[in-house]
Amino acid sequence: MIAIRDVRVILTAPMGRNLLVVKVETSEPGLYGWGCGTFTQRYQAVRSAVVDHLRPLVLGRDAGRVEELWRLMMFNGYWRNGPVLNNAVSAIDMALWDIKAKCAGMPLYDLWGGKLREAAAVYQHADGCDLAELSDHVRAQIEQGMRHVRIRFGGSAVGTRQSGEVGGLAYGGPTVAASVRPDGALDGAYYDPQMYMRSTLSAMEHVRVTFGNEVELLHDVHERLTPSDAIAFAKQLEPYRLFFLEDALSPEDLSWYGHMRHNTTTPQAVGELFNNPNEWLPLMANRWIDFVRMHVSQMGGLTPARKVATIAEAFGIRTAWHGPGDVSPIGHAANLHLNLVSSNFGVQELQPFTEITREVFPGCPEFRQGYFYPNDQPGIGVDVDEKLAEKYPCDPSVIQWTQARLPDGTLVKP
Repeated sequence: MIAIRDVRVILTAPMGRNLLVVKVETSEPGLYGWGCGTFTQRYQAVRSAVVDHLRPLVLGRDAGRVEELWRLMMFNGYWRNGPVLNNAVSAIDMALWDIKAKCAGMPLYDLWGGKLREAAAVYQHADGCDLAELSDHVRAQIEQGMRHVRIRFGGSAVGTRQSGEVGGLAYGGPTVAASVRPDGALDGAYYDPQMYMRSTLSAMEHVRVTFGNEVELLHDVHERLTPSDAIAFAKQLEPYRLFFLEDALSPEDLSWYGHMRHNTTTPQAVGELFNNPNEWLPLMANRWIDFVRMHVSQMGGLTPARKVATIAEAFGIRTAWHGPGDVSPIGHAANLHLNLVSSNFGVQELQPFTEITREVFPGCPEFRQGYFYPNDQPGIGVDVDEKLAEKYPCDPSVIQWTQARLPDGTLVKP
């Protein structure tokens, strides 16, 4: 038996995003695994869950019994399927799969049956404060070989007179100017849903007219619309033939996806905020969505993600796992291994890695001409320079962008 000898948490932010990774060390000299449990907004809570609760639970146990250990970690606390616990479980679960593949002497995708494709097609944001800048960014991505581009448009701030004044490129479109807010309005990330929809529709029309069908277009609503507005918006987007519309509705409004399916043909990608199987199962079983895109660590790791991919395949649903900057390179590599072996793979979210990130996380997947490529090292293939990681500490500052507000100051879901 190869026993778990220690579990250690590494916190680092080489790209300015708070990342949490876990190293599981074993009784076999030199054999260890890395996993991602990044919950950027609550990373210290995940750290405590790993160090104070899961570490004592798994020490001395057989590192090869991955399914057993996943169930033990998930069930031992009685309450389950919350974001903090799921990320903590994921960090250890990924590390155990890393160890399992290293013991077999093969990359994780080979352990799971071998590659169906050599690389994964990727996408990332193309944004702009005006249509000219947006076009420049889309063109630059096409020149890099990208065939999928997610459109995010800024535009002028509401209530300003200066043509082209930047209102912000965050989710929700142009920022609402302070002059149109009520006196005494609290600070926050202000946006106007109606202006957001109008500006996005204009941007989509411009990109389609400019680039034709040369590129697949994606867009992320980020749950910032009411259900009725989201359905109307999806319908209005039909002429622009989106590859998918992401998170049009929040987890609290999932039953509206049945109405969405009956009212629009715009493909739906859902799941970034999901924690519980009862959030994604009805959507797949009813064929209300087209892509699942859960944050793999948020749902508990690779063990449940592999099962979700198989279920999705049975219902004709493709995968597009969540992969922004607040997923560690280990997490991105884990997504890539899933994508290489899944026949129903759709697209992978690209996170370009800086040079310093590649130094902190040697073995990062490589981007070339619109694709993410893995290396051929045993396991997940990404290591961590622990000493260098310490030079980039996490930032405990209060997060501002999740304090989303409507023009009248109402705090809403981000």
